[in-house]
Amino acid sequence: MSVELELQVVANGEGIPPASAFRIWSQAAMKDASDDVELAIRVVDEQEGRSINHEYRDRDYATNVLSFSFEPPEGVPAEALGHHLGDLVICAPVVEREAKEQGKPLAAHWAHMVVHGVLHLRGFDHETDEEAQRMEDMEREILDGLGISDPYAAA
Repeated sequence: MSVELELQVVANGEGIPPASAFRIWSQAAMKDASDDVELAIRVVDEQEGRSINHEYRDRDYATNVLSFSFEPPEGVPAEALGHHLGDLVICAPVVEREAKEQGKPLAAHWAHMVVHGVLHLRGFDHETDEEAQRMEDMEREILDGLGISDPYAAA
């Protein structure tokens, strides 16, 4: 299983990781999947993050990560579609601010956002307590495999 990654960085920031890091984190979040996938990650500024969150989630603020699962057009045969998993939009200023506020290493928080977003694209969610616990456990396990400590532990 492999992840073909398209990375678009349109935000400024000294703490934005290199493409190789995004690839490693995405691959780790797909570790138990059997299919090769394509994934797009767009790193945005606060203005674009707010605009996208407002347009698609009806929330008028920038958030850390938004996940958009690929939905195939009706009537198109599956074999013609490829293996596009979906798109992530990550707001660099929000990730940087949260890492500082939570006392976490910036790279670790970036990794967490990528893993969290990819798990959403894979169909995992946190709408109920049970779903949240399952997703958080998966995040902890994946991040631990990357040498990153529990993102939910008190700082």
